[in-house]
Amino acid sequence: MDTMLEARLQTKQRNTQNSRETSLWSSGFGMKLEAVTPFLGKYRPFVGRCCQTCTPKSWESLFHRSIMDLGFCDVILVKEENTRFRGWLVRRLCCFLWSLEQHIPPCRDAPEKIMERTGVQNVISGRDPGGAGEGQVSGLVKKEVQRILGHIQAPPCPFLLRLFSWALLRFLKCVFLNVQLHKGQMKMVHQAAQAQGLPLVLLSTHKSLLDGILLPFVLLSQGLGVLRVAWDPRTCSPTLRALLKKLGGLFLPPEANLTLDSSEGVLARAVVHAAIEQLLVSKQPLLIFLEEPPGVLGPRLSALGQTWLGLVVEAVQLGVVPDAMLVPVAITYDLVPDAPCDAYHASAPLGLWTGALAVLRILRGWGRSRPVCVRVHLAQPFSLQEYTINARSCWGSRQTLEQLLQPIVLGQCTTVPDTEKEQEWTPATGPLLALKEEDQLLVRRLSRHVLNASVMSSAVMSTAIMATLLLFKHQKGVFLSQLLGEFSWLTEETLLRGFDVGFSGQLRCLVQHTLSLLQAHVTLLRVHQGDLLVVPRLGPGLTHLAHLSAELLPAFLSEAVGACAVRGLLAGRVPPEGPWELQGIELLSQNELYRQILLLLHLLPQDLLLLQPCQSSYCYCQEVLDRLIQCGLLVAEELSQQSRCPDFFLFLCRLLSPLLQAFAQAATFLHQGQLPDTESGYAEQLFQFLQATAQEEGFFECADPNLAISAIWTFRDLGVLQQTPSPAGPMLYLSPAFTSWENQEKLEQFIRQFICS
Repeated sequence: MDTMLEARLQTKQRNTQNSRETSLWSSGFGMKLEAVTPFLGKYRPFVGRCCQTCTPKSWESLFHRSIMDLGFCDVILVKEENTRFRGWLVRRLCCFLWSLEQHIPPCRDAPEKIMERTGVQNVISGRDPGGAGEGQVSGLVKKEVQRILGHIQAPPCPFLLRLFSWALLRFLKCVFLNVQLHKGQMKMVHQAAQAQGLPLVLLSTHKSLLDGILLPFVLLSQGLGVLRVAWDPRTCSPTLRALLKKLGGLFLPPEANLTLDSSEGVLARAVVHAAIEQLLVSKQPLLIFLEEPPGVLGPRLSALGQTWLGLVVEAVQLGVVPDAMLVPVAITYDLVPDAPCDAYHASAPLGLWTGALAVLRILRGWGRSRPVCVRVHLAQPFSLQEYTINARSCWGSRQTLEQLLQPIVLGQCTTVPDTEKEQEWTPATGPLLALKEEDQLLVRRLSRHVLNASVMSSAVMSTAIMATLLLFKHQKGVFLSQLLGEFSWLTEETLLRGFDVGFSGQLRCLVQHTLSLLQAHVTLLRVHQGDLLVVPRLGPGLTHLAHLSAELLPAFLSEAVGACAVRGLLAGRVPPEGPWELQGIELLSQNELYRQILLLLHLLPQDLLLLQPCQSSYCYCQEVLDRLIQCGLLVAEELSQQSRCPDFFLFLCRLLSPLLQAFAQAATFLHQGQLPDTESGYAEQLFQFLQATAQEEGFFECADPNLAISAIWTFRDLGVLQQTPSPAGPMLYLSPAFTSWENQEKLEQFIRQFICS
């Protein structure tokens, strides 16, 4: 009886505490705070200019300064003024009338024109390997071509597109507070398409499964027509694929990935080439995702995205169209609606009914919380032909990570080779392998270049700023009054670095809205004098904050690399625990600092750095050094560390701590892991070790399966792990150079020199 009473009392206390916390969220924290606007209106950068090195003509001609002042529009805010009609009834049916007025050009003769393309006719007539051959009946081949073409695409259905646009508009209004688009960016894309008369190819990041339907809706509403979307067939069931094809979707047939000497592969690739050629000739805009779908473990750059981009590059080089305008695109959310809870176990392909249930679940879950904001970013278009001509002159010699770093890690030499790192984690598909080796390299570097442009033009959302502050400055908690000032400070620092932010309004309202979005991962505690204590929740809460904070890293990446490099130089002078308030002035050698920056650049994965291929590592080192001087961490005259800003120095170092800590723990795990093992098996082992270490030491931001994969692939490139084929798949085992505990310790110490505890 006493036990039952005690349990009831504990339950009552927990319910009382939960109700008090709920009342804090609903009452606006119960505080009277001064409403101020410390940053908005002072400076708002116009982001998204193309590369002046690779595309100087596009940089100058496809941009007009007048478009910078056009402001933003809310795409899902459809009113009476957006239709041709007026009146009381129109105001209530404006969304439906708006969907009926969208211009959808017909494309009924597209299949016939694709069949008439030279590549398809050559295969049918047997003039190419894999063709039917003379004397054979080509009717069967024509039927096979029609089957493959049906797998790739279907003529868009205007009625279905209008109905879907209306339903999607209603759905987006329920889920999102707004979907913001800069009118100047949209005008820039319109002018490029009209003035040049060339097809548009939009190359986008991929943050949510909603991207594939949200971006076409946005661009259709802005008069760009029906956007053809290159979908990943792994994410869709056959029924859903059939629906998406009617809405303009494209799918790569599985036969296209067969070997180069396979007749079925030759035929499928010819049909895919013809479909892309016809799409470019008809000037239909094409959307390609350069990132892997969310929740998929592996490289950041999408193999499928590179495949579609390679088809566009080859069509331009063959003269099917004189040129194509490439538009980097990015989309950012306060919170991603469909973010998986466990990214390590990827979900099954999304079916039609599964998708409908997911929509209902999103509506139900998000209906009880505050709607999120979305920003769509269109960077400056640039000429593919111009990039192809200029980019080849920037290619230099490259070496593997094993050649660059392994001798230094093992203490065999101290000189860093004067060459770039060659690191490619994205596997090549059949259509890409069919290209010349030089063209494959062009596509790989172009995709990395465009993804860099998309990321650099992305706005930083308020949740990313809040997550960064809570994770890297205040894991033990922070008073709300202090958090208000630091939120304003970090926002100003972000703007000063040329990155836009995806929010506006009064500071108090912004912080209240952001914390309410993160209420599943933070706790509010009322303390004396009416202030509130904001405390991040341990465990999965910190892991989620780490995912959100990664969106802010590109804005501070140069300074973070520089701060960690300085930490590596000072590792022999200052103990790992500090103190960072150094006495006097610490003189640093410029050559030594350059060396440390280069070592860290080689260690960090390309998928994180996303350096432009036209920028050498030494140029980036100089940029890092300039940033450190600009932000006050170094003094240029003596090149010394400033002792007045240890807090900012620690903050910058900690931005890279999740990745570097995961790498260091992976080095520790080398003598505990069970090898040989398959790559997926060893990744599972390492991920479980990261989770166990997080429970013991509190590094929950490192317990990420993607970090485990990155560590394994980096160690493989470094020569720590080696790979051999086997019937069960590639097997990993320790290389002879790192079987000894001494060399494993050297590897761990090499990594830990850059980590600030």
